[in-house]
Amino acid sequence: MLRCLISENPKVWENLLPHIEFAYNRVVNSTIAHTPFAVVYRFNPLTPFDLLPILVFDEVLCQDGFENASFIKDLHHHIKLQI
Repeated sequence: MLRCLISENPKVWENLLPHIEFAYNRVVNSTIAHTPFAVVYRFNPLTPFDLLPILVFDEVLCQDGFENASFIKDLHHHIKLQI
């Protein structure tokens, strides 16, 4: 992917790495059958702005955090078994 993007100007390849990493992390990995983003964050972001933190503090958000942590632990266990 990097080769395709730098064909016109090979001196700017370092500037493209974050974009390529973001694209790579959104693709389903054949070994784990999930995207790297889904394994870490529980969702697949459409844009980098989807990764910005939401600054809302309340009881519901804390409960969602515990549910997300439980889901991620179960997902990681499932992926370890699959690998």
